[in-house]
Amino acid sequence: MTINVLPDDALLEIFDIYVNDEYAPMTQWHTPIHVCRRWRSIVFASPHRLNLRLVYNGRNPLKEILDIWPDLPVVILNRVLPCNDSRFGPSWDNIAGALDSGCHNRICKIHLADPPNSHLERFAVVMQKPFSALTDLYLSVEGDLDLDFQDSFLGGSAPHLRQITLQRCSFSGMQKLLLSANHLTTLHLWNIPHSGYISPDALVTALSVTTRLKTLHLQFRSPLSRPNPESNCLPPRTLTVLPVLTELTFKGVREYSEGLMSQIDAPLLQNLRIMFFMDLIFDVPQLYRFINHTEGFKTFHRAEMTIDNDTIRCTVSSPANPVGYRRHLDLEIRCRRVDWQLSSLAQVCSSSLIPLSFVEELEILSWSPLSDLHWKDDMEPENAQWLDLLDPFTVVKNLTLGNEVAPYFCHALEELNAERVSEVLPALQKIFLREDPSRAYGKAIKAFVTARRLFGQPVTVHRLRWGES
Repeated sequence: MTINVLPDDALLEIFDIYVNDEYAPMTQWHTPIHVCRRWRSIVFASPHRLNLRLVYNGRNPLKEILDIWPDLPVVILNRVLPCNDSRFGPSWDNIAGALDSGCHNRICKIHLADPPNSHLERFAVVMQKPFSALTDLYLSVEGDLDLDFQDSFLGGSAPHLRQITLQRCSFSGMQKLLLSANHLTTLHLWNIPHSGYISPDALVTALSVTTRLKTLHLQFRSPLSRPNPESNCLPPRTLTVLPVLTELTFKGVREYSEGLMSQIDAPLLQNLRIMFFMDLIFDVPQLYRFINHTEGFKTFHRAEMTIDNDTIRCTVSSPANPVGYRRHLDLEIRCRRVDWQLSSLAQVCSSSLIPLSFVEELEILSWSPLSDLHWKDDMEPENAQWLDLLDPFTVVKNLTLGNEVAPYFCHALEELNAERVSEVLPALQKIFLREDPSRAYGKAIKAFVTARRLFGQPVTVHRLRWGES
């Protein structure tokens, strides 16, 4: 017996599993159609079921592709190749010609990564028409210029768009376009240039119709993109609920975050990442309100602080569910000086922005040697600055210190007076160090452990071997 004894509907089921596999390329369906006429007939009889697409990379004129295949939706797909030789890359003239051709209403996906600056103006022009079948749009620009679109981008209407990813793109028609994209599930706006600024009010108005939006990434390139200070004086607005949003990333200034968070709610949010440019004051009551309205963020049990060359980050996470998934809340502050990093994050944590009342595990580490980081006037932060980070963690039982930060924290703990020694991390039971404390800072850690024992708060010290967690 051979596979040919199976009826057509059974073969179609097999083809469906094969060509729509999560990791299969979009050209996977080419294989069964070259086996025999029967298989070819079954595949072409069910183009929607099998999600058949013609993939066009620009290496030949589009007409050559269309002449040999049935009338299927077209995917314009260019990926950055490791080889800079133009013979192995797409022909940008061909791609621009395809977008400007009479078959633009068959294009269902556009993926353009890093077109040369010489072609940016032409792409901005050819994409002014409506693409009625378009569901996925990815445009990424690198280099000295931004891709600048006008109000008529995509004809000002994108009723079938499900995913939009734009990097270094600027156009004034963003609000108009989003107001028509009521099937949108993913919106990524990365490296937004100052020329592409969109106000929090305009963005929220556009998002009000995206009731299917699950992922929102909004990242400005520089702190120049900030709202008009006068807008902060306006009365509170009616909240726009994003009912199925599960992932939100924001990078920008505190004022923009406050303007955005004051107008939205996301009851099903699972992952929130906030990246602030450096500021002297981190007064963010609207962000605090937004976080506390999210039910899933009330079960965090673990926190990780990371000090790096230009960023300090605090990540809190929930226990893993049965399939290993965790909810995350990330807060990053972009700053090169360590003393400013410490004071900024301590300010944010002490303001109860991050829900820390259930955090029992805390890890503090650095990906870079602290001797290589930027200190104020070549002086290391004082002990008090290191300890200010610990004050909000009142129920932490386990503290893990990375090799680079351990000496600073241990010596800071050693300098605590009698009153403070019982106040810092009052529930602490165990300290985990990633190297033998007897060599580098044994005296400091021993003094802290001895003092805690006198107050009836015993702490044990453990060494973590390489790879152990």
